[in-house]
Amino acid sequence: MAALPAGAAEEDGAGGWTYGKKAHGRTVDVQLLSFNDLHGNLEPPAGSSGEVTHRHADGTTEKIKAGGVEYLATHLRDARKGNPYSITAAAGDMIGASPLISGLFHDEPTVEALNKLKLDVSSVGNHEFDEGAAELARIQNGGCHPVDGCAEGTSYEGAAFPYLAANVTDEKTGKPILDPYFVWERKGVRIGFIGVTLEGTPDIVNAEGIKGLKFGDEVEAINKYTKVLERRGVRSIVALIHEGGAPASSAYNHDCDSPGPGDGISGPVVDIAKKLSPQVDALVTGHTHQAYACTIPDPAGKPRTVTSAASFGKLYTDTTLTYDRATRDIVRTKVASANHVVTRDVPKAPDMTDLIAKWNGLAAPIADRPVGHIAADIGGRGSTAYEKPLGNLIADAQLEALAPAAKGGAQLALMNPGGIRADLVRAKSGTEAVDGIVTYGEAYTVQPFTNMMTTVDLTGAQLLAALRQQVSGANEASPKILQVSRGFTYTLDMTKTGADRVDASSVRLNGQPLDPAATYRVAMNEFLAGGGDGFAALGQGANKLVGASDLDVFIAYLGKHSSPDAPLAPPATGRITVRQ
Repeated sequence: MAALPAGAAEEDGAGGWTYGKKAHGRTVDVQLLSFNDLHGNLEPPAGSSGEVTHRHADGTTEKIKAGGVEYLATHLRDARKGNPYSITAAAGDMIGASPLISGLFHDEPTVEALNKLKLDVSSVGNHEFDEGAAELARIQNGGCHPVDGCAEGTSYEGAAFPYLAANVTDEKTGKPILDPYFVWERKGVRIGFIGVTLEGTPDIVNAEGIKGLKFGDEVEAINKYTKVLERRGVRSIVALIHEGGAPASSAYNHDCDSPGPGDGISGPVVDIAKKLSPQVDALVTGHTHQAYACTIPDPAGKPRTVTSAASFGKLYTDTTLTYDRATRDIVRTKVASANHVVTRDVPKAPDMTDLIAKWNGLAAPIADRPVGHIAADIGGRGSTAYEKPLGNLIADAQLEALAPAAKGGAQLALMNPGGIRADLVRAKSGTEAVDGIVTYGEAYTVQPFTNMMTTVDLTGAQLLAALRQQVSGANEASPKILQVSRGFTYTLDMTKTGADRVDASSVRLNGQPLDPAATYRVAMNEFLAGGGDGFAALGQGANKLVGASDLDVFIAYLGKHSSPDAPLAPPATGRITVRQ
């Protein structure tokens, strides 16, 4: 089990932590503040990654700049004022795929910030496993990194909050690798939290780091530990689930209970919510980076709140849980929940400003180095299009690097969209003197995983199967459209369903039809080459040759193809013809 936060808790002997003191009374409103998918974004996210959409009463919308832990801390601290019963919880992906200020130091800066934010509890997410289970244990318990040691020679103390992993077990022992649940208690009010990550985590993380682990069904795990908590007399339960849904609108304040409860949301969380034990009173979710505060009826037909606060610290959710001391349960009809924008028009929290300055000072010699120049914003993570300009640029960089015979002889390159973590923004920031400079830190934020590049043999039939796996099987409900290098084109027909969405006759390489029987040399990162993101066909590649890292390839391309006098323009799109 995880180590205990100093001076705050005691282990209850049943796999959980219990906080608190005893008190008296009948009903009390408990404030639940929650967020998800921070991904180490300590500084305000740049470009569209740092914006939320607000819908006005007349139907018009506006973009609001949001995010940054200096502002998140202020908003959370202000929200807690006047609320003696206040809990702060998160639904995973606090770390991983982080900007350089955090990622360079194995996300220790983000955990330090979360400790200062007084985070009480979080579920694990898939990105908590980016560096493997052993590193996640260190993140929880503390200690120096086994390779890089401790920054500034000081010991890393670990997370002062428990990471919960009810559905992640050791294959040999069958026991959770971290605590499955946590009990928060204050003045006699007891609320249990059960944390899970999505069952499909093995499909979207590097397989090497999770060897020996089993990722179980979310509903089964939560229902199992709901019974454990009930036996302990804990009847108020919140599920922290790193899996989510897709609201009908991108506006954070969209009413997803229109025309009826839960009608405005779809995706995996809906099925989960409908199956979870009625004893679970609220669901805090994540993973999809969407914003919603919905009411999805439980199996008994009772209303139940399901929330998500987008990503990158741009929103937080404020949920009121009315606790009945007599029944020790939540009065569901009184539950209220709403998302709030982490605006940047409030004072910065001084302790967070100091924290950012400290870690930026350590990262500056690497982070501030110019590596390229751009003529305009190049949309990546913030682009809603299937074909993203930054995706094209990355795929082109990978093809160029691996095309030489000695480097792999690649004929085309494929890039997973989830690996593009930000936009490239032209406006100057930090120490940049002028607009258009791309620093190492900004390039790292786009490609933070440092996956090694590979070139493999795939037949035309296998390539076609991979294209169809973008929109079928595990990816049918939420398509993952691969970004492709120049010269590779095809038609994506979204008016059809499943694999039929990819027209086999439309697939071309340099103008020539794809030959199912021919062998092609294909460049991709090691994550895709291992069949990640549901692309089993890509995992069938033969004659693998490993090259440089994806980040090194990206930076080399920026340096070669841009200069202050000739900045790089956003690549043209049109490689994927979309019918909708």
